[in-house]
Amino acid sequence: MLSFMKYISVTSRCAMQYRNDMLADTSLSGFQYIYIIEICRTPGISQEGLARAIHINKSNVTRQLDKLENNGYVERSFCPCDRRISEVYPTDKAYDVLPRVRECLHRWNAYLTEDFTEEEKE
Repeated sequence: MLSFMKYISVTSRCAMQYRNDMLADTSLSGFQYIYIIEICRTPGISQEGLARAIHINKSNVTRQLDKLENNGYVERSFCPCDRRISEVYPTDKAYDVLPRVRECLHRWNAYLTEDFTEEEKE
């Protein structure tokens, strides 16, 4: 019998594959959805603040932001008050894809909970 953590790991991998498939034509990976959501929620967030908000180490955030910037989803600029701080802003392309990202997450959640009662969903 699989352990509880094993089930979480399997579910996480399946969710990643589902997001990869649903977002395949956007140049977003199934992992980058959280960046789009958080950056659109808090435009101008610092890279360090983003790393804290999504619980991912700073070097991975930098790597993913490079990809998102190259694909036109975000822009980075230095804070005028402190040039050591890089601020991240969503582009129109990020705002345009945001409803699709949310719909993808909503559909995955609906799939996972389709046999749940309303009480179990809560």
